[in-house]
Amino acid sequence: MSYHLPERKMIELRIKNILLHLRLPFSFFLLPIFIFSLSQSLSIDKWNSIIIFISLHLFIYPASNAYNSFMDRDTGSIGALKNPPPVSRGLYLASIWLDIIGVLLLWLIDFRLIFLMLVYIGVSKSYSWTGIRLKKYPYIGWLTVVVFQGGYTFMLVSMSSESVFSIEWFSLQKAECMILSTLLIGAYYPLTQIYQHEEDSKRGDYTISYRLGIRGTFLFSALLFFVSVMVALHYFGNYYSYTQFMVFCTCLLPAIIYFLIWFLKTENNIKYASFSHAMHMTIISSTCLTIGFIILFLINHY
Repeated sequence: MSYHLPERKMIELRIKNILLHLRLPFSFFLLPIFIFSLSQSLSIDKWNSIIIFISLHLFIYPASNAYNSFMDRDTGSIGALKNPPPVSRGLYLASIWLDIIGVLLLWLIDFRLIFLMLVYIGVSKSYSWTGIRLKKYPYIGWLTVVVFQGGYTFMLVSMSSESVFSIEWFSLQKAECMILSTLLIGAYYPLTQIYQHEEDSKRGDYTISYRLGIRGTFLFSALLFFVSVMVALHYFGNYYSYTQFMVFCTCLLPAIIYFLIWFLKTENNIKYASFSHAMHMTIISSTCLTIGFIILFLINHY
């Protein structure tokens, strides 16, 4: 005799599964770029900053996570979710409605921002959608993620905080900020894929981490971390002071130490290239960068 859950319990379970697939804690990992953008803005419109924060972190990012989960239908660990539950059509609908709400909120800032965000959403969908699926192309997929979660997001937040949505916003200083944001995301993103090689390759998604291999992923991320520090040295030394550069480096130091320890452990035993270690790396680096950029925000604006 088969056992069926009561309808109410089934609905509650589906809602719980949808909430899990939104991966709301994952939004924290993208918080450093938001804070960095505010810290480097020439002016701060508090209302606009709050709205763009809510739109991105409570709606757009979770919508992207939900859509990605629906398309991938992972059975193994994925970003910020060790044991993903089954997906449903409700998850797909939730991703669409979250996008709609997130975009409509931006009308409170400026209608031009809506078009800029629609570009972000379109690229995000193209990354996972089976019809295009940029995710299956290791270098194009990586470049898409790091540019739009890095430099492009910096631009969206900065434009909102300064209330400037035209070509006048762009400058060499802003361009260097966008490059630094892209490099920081580019350095840690392959590390989030390091435990997913088997799961991704089953679907034909040959990520940059898969192509590089475990050792190659660590070396590639180390190179980008180094380039990031060099760009930060030039940026802060040119536009602010070396004191701000030292704040940046000091706050990033715990993440670098953990990275090196993790790399050495993995060299001795491949089992350390795991979900838990990748999440620890992401949490530590995100926390360190967030603290560092909050300090820079206070220095520059208070």
